[in-house]
Amino acid sequence: MKYIGIFIVLVSLLVGCKKTSEENPDYVREINEWHQKRVDRLKAPDGWLNLVGRTWLKPGVNKFGSAKGNDVIIESDKVPAFMGEFILKDSIVTMKVYNGVDVLLDGKPVKEIVMIDDQKNDMTVFQYGTIKWNLIIRGDKYGIRFRDLESPIVKNFKGIERFPVNSGWKFVTKFEAYNPPKKIFVPNVLGQIEEEFSPGAVVFEKDGKTFRIDAIDEGEKLFLIFADETSGEETYGGGRFLYVDKPDSSGNLILDFNKAYNPPCVFTKYATCPLPPEQNYLKLRIEAGEKNYGDGH
Repeated sequence: MKYIGIFIVLVSLLVGCKKTSEENPDYVREINEWHQKRVDRLKAPDGWLNLVGRTWLKPGVNKFGSAKGNDVIIESDKVPAFMGEFILKDSIVTMKVYNGVDVLLDGKPVKEIVMIDDQKNDMTVFQYGTIKWNLIIRGDKYGIRFRDLESPIVKNFKGIERFPVNSGWKFVTKFEAYNPPKKIFVPNVLGQIEEEFSPGAVVFEKDGKTFRIDAIDEGEKLFLIFADETSGEETYGGGRFLYVDKPDSSGNLILDFNKAYNPPCVFTKYATCPLPPEQNYLKLRIEAGEKNYGDGH
């Protein structure tokens, strides 16, 4: 009987521990729904999973098509061998389409047009069958990015592994404004350095230590690019991204690392991702949010 009593006490303790460690179902549901929307965006026609090519243009004429003799090779048997030319001159890219090739813009055929890049609201997107492309600008580089709307990567995508939802990584914390905004240097995977102006730092405490992340103003939200001691192990070596709402009138904001997510470079080599500025490397293991996907890029 003595041992039975001890067993009952132990079971009660274990059950009690389990209950206190369980997350609020509503909060878990909120994070799971957020993550599902994130996956849906990845799989969307303008998402990151269907990218199939990116080529930087040289000054002058750049022939494009599926044949190896082109300057811009579309690695797909869904397009003609020789389709046309991208002509880069004085920061302007003009596309000329060869006769007999039906390239569409907004559903209408086009033969010669000045392309509008992805830094503008009225970017031009062209299509041949299931292949789409547009002009991108990264620093002083001009490139063409291609998508396949029927990419097998999208069809076979199984999702992204995550750390368990843990409210211990959600903070109501402070925003420390910089007046004036501070110039920060943000590298990218191409080796370029972009200058940004940070409006301030998100400051939080964990395990008795204070940490800060310089933020970038993205209009309605603050954008955080950070790395931590899981980077290069459980999570992507190039860091992770996180958006947070701007602070309220008291300077408070919610920082939830359960919504930390991978840069697009994790999924495709055809993306150009910013990397964390040096000061945003945190000496902390943030075991929340998305883990690495595949081999990264």
